[in-house]
Formats: sequence, C-alpha cells, structure tokens
Amino acid sequence: VQLQASGGGTVQAGDSLRLSCVVFGRAYTSDSMAWFRQAPGKEREFVSAISWGGSRTAYSDSVKGRFTISRDRPKNTVYLQMVSLRPEDTANYYCAIRHGSILTSPNEYEYWGQGTLVTVSS
Repeated sequence: VQLQASGGGTVQAGDSLRLSCVVFGRAYTSDSMAWFRQAPGKEREFVSAISWGGSRTAYSDSVKGRFTISRDRPKNTVYLQMVSLRPEDTANYYCAIRHGSILTSPNEYEYWGQGTLVTVSS
C-alpha cells in the first residue's frame, strides 16, 4: 500500500484548503485512514481519521468544527477540507492508514504518505 498526499500550500489566516490522499493498493473496509501533522520542532499529532468502510470519524479538539474528513472509495481517496485556517495550523500534513479501527497514536498506523506542507500566514 502506498499513499500520496497533495493539496498543501501557503494561505492567509481565515482561508481554506483541501488536502487529498490517494491510496495505491487495496484498502479494506476494516481499515482506518487518518491525517496527522507535524510542525517544526514538535511531535507528530493526530488531526482527524475516518473509517474506510463506514462513516465513523474523529477529530482533535484543535480542528473540530473547522476541518472535515471524507472519503471517496471508488477513487481510493481521502480528503481533509480545512476552513478558517490559523497560523498554528502550519505544519507538514501526513495521511496514514491502518488495518483496524480509528486510533489517534501515529505509532498505530502502518503506512504513510510523504506529507504535504501547509503554511498559514497571519
């Protein structure tokens, strides 16, 4: 399984971006896909996740109400719609997949994309 993330860029505070993550290889209905982010000098943190086969989602408190995760199974793609972006959202965003239910620790995810950089200026 390989993941390819895209959609990052440089925006101003209050703007929106949509990240995409394409899964090359088979994703099973029991899998979960997640977005993590890592700012310079900080640990990788959970952002959001979605169950591949169902509709369960999860969000970190810092993005709840501003970010929306969705998936398009025929396209093998997961999206992260981000609105009302803030400077503190600046980070490299990574998508990841695991065989099993949603978990928030990056150590629980087996496959990772290469990351896409989001920069939010004030």
